[in-house]
Amino acid sequence: MSFHGQSVLPAVRDMKQLERFLESDYEYGVLLDNQIGLLRGIMKEVSHHNKKLIIHLDLIHGLKQDEYAVDFLCQEFKPAGIISTRTNVILKAKQRGIYAIQRVFLLDSTALKKSYEIIKKVKPDYIELLPGIVPHLIQEVAAETGIPVLAGGLIRSEEEVRKAIESGAAAVTTSNKKLWNISFLKS
Repeated sequence: MSFHGQSVLPAVRDMKQLERFLESDYEYGVLLDNQIGLLRGIMKEVSHHNKKLIIHLDLIHGLKQDEYAVDFLCQEFKPAGIISTRTNVILKAKQRGIYAIQRVFLLDSTALKKSYEIIKKVKPDYIELLPGIVPHLIQEVAAETGIPVLAGGLIRSEEEVRKAIESGAAAVTTSNKKLWNISFLKS
């Protein structure tokens, strides 16, 4: 599974960013901070533009972050994938055959160790690491788990995108529109 060679996955927070994503050459994007009442219109526009959205379930207001929400989203909107910190959500996304992306916050060594235990049981398709500006941890997590890593959070420059990709990140998720128009070849 891949995102058709995209090294950047635009993360959409508002309607202006959605418009920019829809006008871009990117096929895949990530939907953040939104509400359930707007999903039908958003997904209709996304489909009309032949784009695919990965929905960050934990950030959709009005929807509980559980396996029933995944079923609902898949039946009603057919997202390309789901991002969540919740194990039950990731397991349901895998069962539904869409991208299952486990979000992991790099807080401290104990949290990382616990994340490894969960990831080894759940086996998501991707791991999104936040913050994504720690290249040696991108390498470590990818090596430890054997699962592709997405780097997200606090990435503010082309140099940080480049370092994340060079460190082994499959892609970078960012809502920073200035970084949407760059791409790096993965070696």
